Amino acid sequence: MPECAYAGPVSSLLRIVRFTRSLAPLYTAVIVCSILTAVAALTVPFLIGNATDTVAGAVSGETAAGTAVRTVLLLAAAVLVAELINTVVSNVGGWFGDVMSNRMRTILSVRYYDKLLHLPQRWFDGEITGTIVARLNRSITEITNFAKMMSNSFASMLITTVAVLVISAWYAWPLTVLLLIVFPVYVWLTSLTSVKWQRLEGEKNEQVDIASGRFAEVVGQIRVVKSFVRERGELEDFSRRFRSTDATTREQSSHWHRMDIIRRAFLNLIFFGIYAIIFVRTVQGEFTLGEMVLLIQLMTMAKAPVESMSWVIDAAQRAIAGSKDYFRVMETPVDPRTAAVMAARPADAPDAGSADGGSAAAGATTAVETLTTSALIEPVPGAPVVAFRGVDFAYEDGDDVLHDIDFRLERGEKIALVGESGGGKSTIVNLLLGLYEPRNGSIEVGGHPSSDLPLDQLRARIGVVFQDASLFSGTIRENIAYGRPEASDEKVLEAARRANADAFILRFPEGYEQVIGERGLKLSGGQRQRIAVARAILKDAPVLVLDEATSALDTKAEIQVQKGLDELMADRTSLIIAHRLSTIAEVDRIVTLREGHIDEIGSPEQLASSGGIYAQLLDLQHSGDTRRLARYDITG
Repeated sequence: MPECAYAGPVSSLLRIVRFTRSLAPLYTAVIVCSILTAVAALTVPFLIGNATDTVAGAVSGETAAGTAVRTVLLLAAAVLVAELINTVVSNVGGWFGDVMSNRMRTILSVRYYDKLLHLPQRWFDGEITGTIVARLNRSITEITNFAKMMSNSFASMLITTVAVLVISAWYAWPLTVLLLIVFPVYVWLTSLTSVKWQRLEGEKNEQVDIASGRFAEVVGQIRVVKSFVRERGELEDFSRRFRSTDATTREQSSHWHRMDIIRRAFLNLIFFGIYAIIFVRTVQGEFTLGEMVLLIQLMTMAKAPVESMSWVIDAAQRAIAGSKDYFRVMETPVDPRTAAVMAARPADAPDAGSADGGSAAAGATTAVETLTTSALIEPVPGAPVVAFRGVDFAYEDGDDVLHDIDFRLERGEKIALVGESGGGKSTIVNLLLGLYEPRNGSIEVGGHPSSDLPLDQLRARIGVVFQDASLFSGTIRENIAYGRPEASDEKVLEAARRANADAFILRFPEGYEQVIGERGLKLSGGQRQRIAVARAILKDAPVLVLDEATSALDTKAEIQVQKGLDELMADRTSLIIAHRLSTIAEVDRIVTLREGHIDEIGSPEQLASSGGIYAQLLDLQHSGDTRRLARYDITG
């Protein structure tokens, strides 16, 4: 059999075993139970064979009837004991197999999730959230289903088959030769379908993953779908992708079942020869009736795993296809800084030998101490809190979207970024958070190049309030304490009060324990944003970034949120992407951006008369030209 037919699939399955090597005790328990089950099953044909010879002796008069009755009753009792042992041990092995497959699911799921949390932002930019989830569910289900099937049935059948080969060789070597032919040839015939089958399975999985990803998107944004009356269009696209798998399945199934006819015809031919040998030799007196019954039962036991081989290989191929998708994600490289954070995790964090996920947080009192997993790097005395030095950046390999960005934030200073939509304001925030790395230049935080800071320490120093509050399902308290889950109730309440959120929270029946639904859909926009502000207040990071934090709110909600933001910015270094000229006018300095370049830097008073972007915005506000103001995300 060509080595290439099995090198890939076998290595894929062995990789799963190595990946879950912490399950070795359960693997061992399953194997021991399989051995005991096989021994008990193999005992039965010998007992029935002896009973057959005893009955034949009694019928022919060679054995006294009374003696024969006692013997067959003892043999029947022995069969009962063997069957009971088989029943009990097989179920014990099944229990270990169930536990093992579930533990395997836990290990694979936790490690997949752990990997996703540490992949660079660029990877997520090219993926659909729903597809990531669908791939996780499908891949792990296929792998664990195969593992469960193997543990619950295939292992004992394999052991039984080996024993049958040895026993049949003792009675008649031609039987063993025929069995030795049927096994590899049958597996080889099955393997001929592997390449085409897996290619077609990959095509189906691609369509299903895309459809499932879109399904998750639609469910998450169902209000948008309904408001634009897109239900029928979304359903048709979903149906089209699933219907496209029908043709693929027909081709895949036709190929598989054609091969199955060939396999089973070959199997029937071989077993014709096996039964012919047994019957002829019994007639010739070489086998007793008991031996004939014994060999027929043994051959039947050997035939069962051969007949089920196609389903085993089918499940194995699904597991192999699933493992390829799984390991494709697991092999995606993380950036060195993320790898350093992962290496600094506590000993109980998820690794190759543990199914349990450990937390990377130390659980101290400040934001930096809460998130950091390595020695704390103190700020350089007298250095700017944040400094961009000659930064160039491109999202892809094409043209830069930022060019020679150079400015600094001093301690306690408030700086506003102003520019046209798409001018690079949010990109600067993404670079500051370490979500991307600049192509040229450097970013310093606390006097240290951000590339030298562990990511957990970098992000612990920065609090962010985004335009989208990005809340999670769960309670209000859990969302406020998201950055510091160990925070006391008193600190959570204080953060909510400072964010101007306490009053509306207490109006809910459950107060701070009120469940707010996915993405906080049970809250208004202003309420969600005030929860986000409270979350940032509780984090208490030395640097604050406001990324258009009130641009999506109505006037009343904006005023309420702004009170919380004013409290949050007090005595804090702040970088603000604002959409209100009144907010911009209150900052210490303004950095204006034009097509990815810094146009001007100065105080509001200086830039008001410079003729630049800020001066133009003031003129547009006075003229009431809201259309042109909107180009700069400014409402006046």
